Amino acid sequence: MHTLRLSDEHLIGLARWATDRMARVERPVLAERVLGVAGHRIQDPRARADVLTAAAEARLGLGHLPRHLTQAYAAELQCADEHHKAGHRKAAAASAAKALILAFHRVAHIDGLTSPLATDPAQFTGPLRRSRVLRALRAPRGRVTASAAPPADRPMRLLLVHSANDNFLPVVLDHYRNHPGVEVRVLDTAADPATAPLAKGLGRMIASGIGIRSAYAGQVEEALRPHLDWADVVFVDWCTAAAAFLTLVDPGTTRVVVRLHSFEVFSYWPHLVDFSRVDDLVFVSEHLRDLAVAALPRLREPDAPATHVLDNAVDLARSPLPKKPDARFTLGLVGLSQVAKDPRWALEVLRVLRRQDKRYRLRLIGDSMEPGVSPALDRYRTAFAAELAPLVASGAVHMTGHTDDIAAELTNVGVILSTSVRESWHLGLVEGAASGAVPVVRDWPFFADRPHGAHSLFPRDWVVSTPAEAAARILAVNESEESWLESGHEASEKAISTWGWGTVAPRFDSLLCARFAEIPAQRRVRTIAE
Repeated sequence: MHTLRLSDEHLIGLARWATDRMARVERPVLAERVLGVAGHRIQDPRARADVLTAAAEARLGLGHLPRHLTQAYAAELQCADEHHKAGHRKAAAASAAKALILAFHRVAHIDGLTSPLATDPAQFTGPLRRSRVLRALRAPRGRVTASAAPPADRPMRLLLVHSANDNFLPVVLDHYRNHPGVEVRVLDTAADPATAPLAKGLGRMIASGIGIRSAYAGQVEEALRPHLDWADVVFVDWCTAAAAFLTLVDPGTTRVVVRLHSFEVFSYWPHLVDFSRVDDLVFVSEHLRDLAVAALPRLREPDAPATHVLDNAVDLARSPLPKKPDARFTLGLVGLSQVAKDPRWALEVLRVLRRQDKRYRLRLIGDSMEPGVSPALDRYRTAFAAELAPLVASGAVHMTGHTDDIAAELTNVGVILSTSVRESWHLGLVEGAASGAVPVVRDWPFFADRPHGAHSLFPRDWVVSTPAEAAARILAVNESEESWLESGHEASEKAISTWGWGTVAPRFDSLLCARFAEIPAQRRVRTIAE
């Protein structure tokens, strides 16, 4: 299409036609091509950002990944950068917030079976690395004094921080509350009366991060300072709002440790964290560390935090309970509330098995997907429900719903599945293995072709690539009751010895409780004068 002589007005008209088509058509190939040409040639940055953003939002609104998502959010960042260059930093912060919200829309990364960030993290986050505003946001603001070892004449003071999600903290909290050398406090930034009104708001966090002086900065300082002055070590669980909020202020001599689980990499929050104020960044697996380092520019810089891989804290002691008689032919899947769990893969495994042996059944444990979260999730949920209905009607699938006693539920399960497209560690799979169920782990597609993933986290014979391979492993292990029992016993021993709290607790102690000299990877934070 020849467009060299078309004015911006005409190009914008073409782009709007394309956007209208993209909001109504499932496969708008021609419209996407027109948009790509027109959007590229519009000269006015604001107009270009508007038409590209509108088109991207039209596709996201239908639950589809926009072909021009990176181009769209990059165009908005260009507007933010021009505002910043002109000294209009409030406008720059607002525009940058809009770009980040678009870039990390859940339809693009959370509610589908693929993600452009996972496919090519460097390419997808390239505009973030090049942006003037984002460079200002991630510029190290540092701390006036380096973090210091706790005094030796009293217990170490540990502050556990989260933002309305303490799912992975109970075992850690119980351990340190009963530790004679540790005094513990917990701060939920989303519930604490002083922090809750402040620990939200993407735009004002960006504004504060790029140096806009306002009453907000003083309020954050006032709300956090008592906690930071009390604590020797802060452990922030999840690299989300709480981590971004806490690093808005100088932590003083307090050591700051942040743990990143999984979905945070697919969100904008880590891009707001001032990592010059983080001493240690903890990952629950090597493959998540690889992805985070590839996606987050700040982590590749020389003074980045020390990084550690530390398994999730989970008490597996109750898991090995006697199996019920029909467990041998019962597959189990724990967790199906997210598209990433891909429970349709489990249904295909079951169908392959039942072609050879009708005794096989599937037990789905946990809450179902909620309708209305996003069009993409609804599309998957509808397809899953259509496949599930005849299997439930025939008695091949049983749905248990939510349970607070996973160990008891696992007594019904003889084979534990991990069918996800992505996981950081997969608690349900580990709990199932510890219970004596035979593990069958899909080689999580987000990481299957990378050095680390399910294939490096778990024993190689646990991991398969296709439903057919999964069925073949199950049939081979289950050739006799003796071989099934033996495989389950080996899996239980492996899970408890490798990931049980008795093994993992000393590693937490080494990271959180040891004096700095005893932590080989400890990074000394660069002191920056005010």
